[in-house]
Amino acid sequence: MNRNLTYLDELESKSIYIIREAYRRYRDKLAVLVSWGKDSTTLLYLTRKAFFGEVPIPVMHIDTSYKFREIYEFRNRLVKEWNLKLLIAKNEEALKQGMSPGKGRFQCCTALKTQALKQAIKKFKLKALLLAIRRDEHGIRAKERYFSPRDSHFKWNYLSQPPELWEQFNQVTDEETHVRVHPMLHWLEIDIWRYIQREKIPIVPLYFSGARKLGYRYRSIGCEPCCIPIPSNAKTVKEVIAELERTNVPERAGRAQDKEKMYMMEKLRALGYM
Repeated sequence: MNRNLTYLDELESKSIYIIREAYRRYRDKLAVLVSWGKDSTTLLYLTRKAFFGEVPIPVMHIDTSYKFREIYEFRNRLVKEWNLKLLIAKNEEALKQGMSPGKGRFQCCTALKTQALKQAIKKFKLKALLLAIRRDEHGIRAKERYFSPRDSHFKWNYLSQPPELWEQFNQVTDEETHVRVHPMLHWLEIDIWRYIQREKIPIVPLYFSGARKLGYRYRSIGCEPCCIPIPSNAKTVKEVIAELERTNVPERAGRAQDKEKMYMMEKLRALGYM
């Protein structure tokens, strides 16, 4: 490590390199996939930093229609403030047919997230997506690569991932496939929060105690019916960091458990889930 740089600088530098490399390869066929949670908002911030205050590619939001009200408010504010080109991915047909978390979370995620994304990739003619997943989030995500191909059926072959040695990333040229690019694989949850604190990145208020209910906050956010707040008195970024330094509870413990079990997440991701 360069002694003149902090470890956060090193994390940032590698992520910006990967973002710029993805842009060099895919340019007008590239988009950033965001949920407006802490990780994807940080990815958006890094993308702005990589291009000197601008985001030169579209920003895509998979709208299941079951997101928190605060997420929609935060999205609308940031789109305006950061001058973002927003693309909405929404499986209208599935929603018309009554798809919801009540039908089963595997079925719901497949229809309203995976299929919605698949439709949007075809509609907007995208070749690659930037995503904010991290290896420490979930065991199945630890198998990912920075440049991860999906086949023509949208499936991820997690048993046969290309090697990535000495910053040599796999490039997909097959027109029938697309690529998931993960610039933040090497970050940890606490790194995200320390970087948010240092850079003063705006964050949806659900992450802080009292946003919905005093003494509780959301540690991981997605669709509202699938998220459970955790007991917490952390009202600031500094207090969240202090809390994380003490806890050994998994980050996604507040997400729907039937979806978070290893075999279920593996099955979802093999089908194209984020």
